[in-house]
Amino acid sequence: MTASIVDKLLKLKREKKAVILAHNYQRPEIQDFADYVGDSIELCLKAKKEKNAEIIVFAAVDFMAESAAILNPDKKVLLPSPGARCPMAQMLTAEEVKRWKRKYPKAPVVLYVNTLAEAKAECDVCCTSANAVKIVESLDANTVIFGPDNNLAEYVAEKTGKNIIAIPSRGFCPTHLLFQPEEIQVLRMEYPDAVVAVHPECSSEVRVLADFVGSTSQMCRYAKNTEFKRYIIATEVGLLHRLKKENPGKEFIPAYDAVCPNMKLNTLERVYYALKDEKHVVRVPKSTAEKAWKALEKMLAMK
Repeated sequence: MTASIVDKLLKLKREKKAVILAHNYQRPEIQDFADYVGDSIELCLKAKKEKNAEIIVFAAVDFMAESAAILNPDKKVLLPSPGARCPMAQMLTAEEVKRWKRKYPKAPVVLYVNTLAEAKAECDVCCTSANAVKIVESLDANTVIFGPDNNLAEYVAEKTGKNIIAIPSRGFCPTHLLFQPEEIQVLRMEYPDAVVAVHPECSSEVRVLADFVGSTSQMCRYAKNTEFKRYIIATEVGLLHRLKKENPGKEFIPAYDAVCPNMKLNTLERVYYALKDEKHVVRVPKSTAEKAWKALEKMLAMK
């Protein structure tokens, strides 16, 4: 992107009182330009604190922009690429959640933030990959309905000892399924001094090889607060840009060159035109937003 367009985007940002949010998996140039970089809920909270902002441009995927719109009803939320949809979020419909609630009427429903607003509206509380274990542990129930990521549900079951009913039964993140244990084992031989950090959306065969399992924000803190010189990272490759930027004296090796094509649909050009024309506004029906807001706020209160 030429410097002149960057200058135009900066000018637009000031004129329209906009804040640019970029998820950890975004392209490096978007991360470098954004006002804030982080995971989905971190970014929504940052936006809430931007009292003078009138527009949020959320460089991410659909469910994240929906959450921003729900938590910031007084701001206009723009998604630069309307085709940037999370495949895992599409795997769980509101009707599916209702069906399992009828089947287990006494079980609380915990949904990963990686769900669409209509599904969130049917749950008791949302969670992130960073606080899923804590939230499930806090519930006064031994059986919990959890969706839509089966690997995260399995991880929560391992950590809490509770009966976790995963809905749908095979929900998954296509990007995190790219990581295979054999490749990590080979990298361990090649870099014997490296530690392995793995996202909980990876399979149990990959998680068992990890020195650390955590969300993107937790990986960033882990890299910052430990003294290791080399880290093998098993999550979407976009995070490595931030890790290298924040830890210049350390080396970060991708466990696999795993790219989320949906996250990468956003470009600086699309950010510019979305803000210029104020297009691709994210709208959540009021009745849905009100119910989903309760589940998100309950999660934030339990952090």
